[in-house]
Amino acid sequence: MINENRTIEVRAASWIPSVYFAMGLPFVVIAQASALMYKNMGISDAKIALWTSLIMLPWSLKPLWSPILEMFGSQKQFVVATQLFTGVTFVLLAFTLPLDDFFKYSIALLGLIAFSGATHDIAVDGVYINTLTPAQQSKYIGWQGAAYNIAKIVSGGGFVFIAGELEKQVGVVTAWMSVMGLYGVCMVLLGLYHIKFLPKIQNANDKVKSFKEGVDVLFDVVKTFFNKKFVMWYVFFIILYRFAEGFAIKIAPLFFKASIEEGGLGLDTSEIGLIYGTFGAASFIAGSLLGGYYTSKIGLKKSLFKQALMFNIPFAVYALLAFFQPENLWIISLAIVFEYFGYGFGFVALILFMMQQITPGKYKTAHYAFASGIMNLGFLLPSMMSGYLSDWLGYQMFFIWVLIATIPALLAAKLVPFSNKTND
Repeated sequence: MINENRTIEVRAASWIPSVYFAMGLPFVVIAQASALMYKNMGISDAKIALWTSLIMLPWSLKPLWSPILEMFGSQKQFVVATQLFTGVTFVLLAFTLPLDDFFKYSIALLGLIAFSGATHDIAVDGVYINTLTPAQQSKYIGWQGAAYNIAKIVSGGGFVFIAGELEKQVGVVTAWMSVMGLYGVCMVLLGLYHIKFLPKIQNANDKVKSFKEGVDVLFDVVKTFFNKKFVMWYVFFIILYRFAEGFAIKIAPLFFKASIEEGGLGLDTSEIGLIYGTFGAASFIAGSLLGGYYTSKIGLKKSLFKQALMFNIPFAVYALLAFFQPENLWIISLAIVFEYFGYGFGFVALILFMMQQITPGKYKTAHYAFASGIMNLGFLLPSMMSGYLSDWLGYQMFFIWVLIATIPALLAAKLVPFSNKTND
């Protein structure tokens, strides 16, 4: 058994970072990078926030089709297929940007990418949960979070920097066509890599042989999910944990891009990419890794509230930036270092909470998909409202509101009960 576990751990190192990088890339493109692209192409903040949030709905609805996926293939097959599909769709999206109705067509294709990405997430989490023991899940949760966060940095940092530099040379449209093409190439290469390195496991639900049986399983998944002890506590907790983030993450890059006269920081696209892709990258990864090891060392029950604080309180930097509007790039970068470190450190606690407190039972993969769908709903709803709210309040008062929105998350983290033992 020891040798078998050691073999699993060795193999896990070859696919966990890459597969969670592939999970994060399309999500962050839609949640963040696309907002800058549309801002530079003349779309209003309110329209950007609404539509780039609305098309993220598949990440909340994915439990509806998770029980029937295994009728059509293994979890590995779905991981590879969705990565390839997402890559091709990014390339198609690039060709829509010069069109007169580019917003309509590109949003539709981003919607397809969102559906593919949500399906990909179900399969990836299924491989992770069904391959690794609870102890190994805790050990690798930091690496999982780091890889996901690297995708955020590559997307919102490195590729945005490239787009900003290209904008100066070839114009906005051609620049973002090139970057969307790069996203596509990355996803295709990841799909080809995982054909070889991703483990193939036995499907967790061999009983599903027809659509009717899949629907029956779905009802059983929902029933058994809501029969779990403390489940309503858990639903409120996972919705509230990312509530403030939902408001902040969509508006932050738009705030950086807006002129000083509009209440923003007046940065150009490449400066935004540079901040996220350098200082933000290092702090994000460090926060994720340290958060994973910290949770593993003292136990989730003891660490949860502290990590919730680390996740939410750093959003204060945006309020400070909005009030003082510093022009020094180092000061702005330092603020992002603090916020990204806290984000990485605190996010791993939420993921591990869902794995250890919600998923145990008959339908581990489906219940995790259900929980993560609810979590994304908590992110989606405030994100949809964020553009209208920031237009109404202005950036200063909007980021004060973000701080107020952290209070329910902190209360929930302090009071949420535990039904399953952790490594306390």
